[in-house]
Amino acid sequence: MSDLRAPGFPEQRVRTRARIGTADAFPDAQQYGTTMFGQHGEHTAAPVDAIDRARLVPPVFVPLRMEKLFDLGREPVAGDVDLSTAIGGFRSALPAYVSAFGSTRVAGGDLGRSVARQAGRLGMPMVIGENIVPVAGYGRMADESESSLLGRITEYTRAVPDGLGGVVVQQSTEDADAEVWNLVYTDPAAQPLLESGRLAFELKVGQGAKPGVGGMTLVPRDRGAELAAQYDVMDLYGPDGDAVLRSSSPGTFTEEVLRQQIRLMRNNYPRCRVWVKLPPSRDVDRATAIAWEAGADAVTVDGAEGGTGWAPRAFLDHVGVPLAECLDLIDAQDNCLLVTGRIWEGARAVKCLTLGASAIGLGRAALTAADEDPENGLVALVECLALEMRLLISALGKYEVGQLSSQDVWLEGRAPRRQQPSLLD
Repeated sequence: MSDLRAPGFPEQRVRTRARIGTADAFPDAQQYGTTMFGQHGEHTAAPVDAIDRARLVPPVFVPLRMEKLFDLGREPVAGDVDLSTAIGGFRSALPAYVSAFGSTRVAGGDLGRSVARQAGRLGMPMVIGENIVPVAGYGRMADESESSLLGRITEYTRAVPDGLGGVVVQQSTEDADAEVWNLVYTDPAAQPLLESGRLAFELKVGQGAKPGVGGMTLVPRDRGAELAAQYDVMDLYGPDGDAVLRSSSPGTFTEEVLRQQIRLMRNNYPRCRVWVKLPPSRDVDRATAIAWEAGADAVTVDGAEGGTGWAPRAFLDHVGVPLAECLDLIDAQDNCLLVTGRIWEGARAVKCLTLGASAIGLGRAALTAADEDPENGLVALVECLALEMRLLISALGKYEVGQLSSQDVWLEGRAPRRQQPSLLD
């Protein structure tokens, strides 16, 4: 039995899905013919936020289904839904990607490599989190950590099909000192991705689990003095404790600093896509607009529900704008908006897409699934997610991800209005 846990997250549901895959989209087959199913059955999770409480609302009149019928020469079915999409300059088999895990020990070693290998097989983009190089090394030297950034890139590159997916490497304040992007940009192991246009760099401005502060990890006490030159190191556990807290700087941003950072990325790494990761801040609408204006290919917003790493208790339940409100604030228009925040199944994913997201990120879900089955758990989870998404999107009378709109969702307290383009107006 693994020691990996995810309190407050439907961990056991994810583990079941990682074992049985698409079968988990339906009730237990042993109950067929003996059980009647309706709303609030055993597989319905308790609503947690406005997205969970929202309802997808299929229409009676489905003109796009009629168009599809003419194209196919037959009645369309769920399998005709095309989930392939563009995510931040990459082609993906579905509107989902693996979000960053940071330098937390959870993603280290074999588990991080397992996620990378399976994400590559699925043809979906993968983000590798910040602070890995300053803490664990890059991996060119034989004695460096097996959890290195280079190891994940190598596993992903070996598995990903031609023309799909991509690797996104985060950099934060301390990573800039370690020249992470320079290391990756010039490394032979990354050249296949670079040459095929499947490498991106992501500027990390903040994260969902602890907006307003930097990344935090526990490190062995004997490494504390070494890391103190780059990080804020705190001794929380006294002289008898084995670990100390290593805290990153959150960075200092103004509107002009953000613009200049993105312009520098585009200038210094012209062969890479540019992504920006934002926390669930009260001015997230302005920050996303500035990032896109400056030329970002994608902006990721972590809802307050997101997070895989170590964080103070006070932040987990009390700091940050919930994902539903972030989506309400942001006007993505034709820009690429990526969102994360307790997403693991099709209904929440499709609701986010109807509310303006271009794709959704899997964080805790990806780690949990790979932990349950290191060879196929993430693949099984994503295959079930894809099935649910196809069923839901086809029920809305649509057959491409880009056809979804806010008319397809009924937010609590806001009934659908005819002849209105958006429920959020």
